[in-house]
Amino acid sequence: GRRRREAAEEEVEETPQEKKLRLAKQYLEELRQLGESRPAPAPRGAGPGAEPDPHALVLGSPAHILLFLQVRPPDPARIRVLRGHQLPVTCLVISPDDRFIFSSSKDGSLIKCKGDCDDFPAGEVDSGKRLCVVPGGKKGTEERHMGHASHVLCMAISSDGKYLATGDRNKLIMIWDAATCKRLHIFTGHRDAVSGLSFRKGTHQLYSASHDRSIKVWDVAENAYVETLFGHQDVITGLDSLSRECCVTAGGRDGTVRLWKIPEESQLVFSGHQGSIDCIQLINEEHMVSGADDGSLALWGLTKKKPLALARQAHGEQGSQGLQQPYWISAVAALRNSDLLATGSHSGSVKLWKCGEGFRKLEHLLDIPLVGFVNSLKFSAAGDFLVAGIGQEHRLGRWWRIKEAKNSICIIPLKQKTTAPSPESPDSS
Repeated sequence: GRRRREAAEEEVEETPQEKKLRLAKQYLEELRQLGESRPAPAPRGAGPGAEPDPHALVLGSPAHILLFLQVRPPDPARIRVLRGHQLPVTCLVISPDDRFIFSSSKDGSLIKCKGDCDDFPAGEVDSGKRLCVVPGGKKGTEERHMGHASHVLCMAISSDGKYLATGDRNKLIMIWDAATCKRLHIFTGHRDAVSGLSFRKGTHQLYSASHDRSIKVWDVAENAYVETLFGHQDVITGLDSLSRECCVTAGGRDGTVRLWKIPEESQLVFSGHQGSIDCIQLINEEHMVSGADDGSLALWGLTKKKPLALARQAHGEQGSQGLQQPYWISAVAALRNSDLLATGSHSGSVKLWKCGEGFRKLEHLLDIPLVGFVNSLKFSAAGDFLVAGIGQEHRLGRWWRIKEAKNSICIIPLKQKTTAPSPESPDSS
């Protein structure tokens, strides 16, 4: 009886409609796993006895159609390095069409550059791809100066690519025209640093999170404030959202991840990390991933209050004998509606992971060597490249400094090939 009560407490209450949706997704997931158990089709042009590519990953699309993505360790010479920020890069976003990358830094500057990574020589450190630069200014000059006058900690772009939002340590949210980099508006209202921003997919509704422990909702198209939500017991360090009218947040040292249902003004509390939770991202509408300074990486389902999978010391340990500390997880990224994840730290590499067994297991795939603090990670929408924001320091503080690191953006190509089963194949149904 106790076990049944505990199991009941684990399950979050859901409406009949949500239950039907969950059961349907569970059924589709089982079909996807059944497809994964079949042998991969042979490469085009190969004979009937050809071996499938051992590096091929099976990723489920939003419709759970099987796609074979070949993700291999990239050649370091093919990683593009974009310079321009004087201080550590803290955040970045990729435009929905994958054509542009926007980044910002502790120097307050905003840079827009080309996202295509195949049209300049391999290994070249490129600075000619910058399309727009808004320099940072001095404190107190925000009204006269176009850009930020303090560390920029977060940014978001609307799903139609029209608006860009940036948040800084000086409590300000700036709204930009993404096409021209012209500043349109400044939102004020937070009482401490703005640390997380996300546009609700398909809308111009913006969610913001702050070190003042609150979540605020804004209507960017109308330049309007909507409401404020409270609940976290420590500074909020990250925020993400998708299509639903809700968002997820990482609560720093209060040790909780929270799902906020905006219309109901309610929240669901998840716990499982031992340290400060510094980054969070939704994988799809049902699952999310978070990273903490105890080195742990957690995979969550939105109907369970505990992690579905937990990788401890995901980036290993630093320090001498007897004084080892885990490398902090400073950034996480998910290729939306797939099972591919990326994590960053200052351990000297970005790691790629696979969510296995129906999102109940984390499997390490490969390491991509990068020197410095990986403060931000984003997959392109098509999944053919990964962008990392690198700094000599962590985005939230100055606990360490890696002098050999370059404050830059690294575009990492992920070799990819999409193969669909042949229509003549008996398995194609």
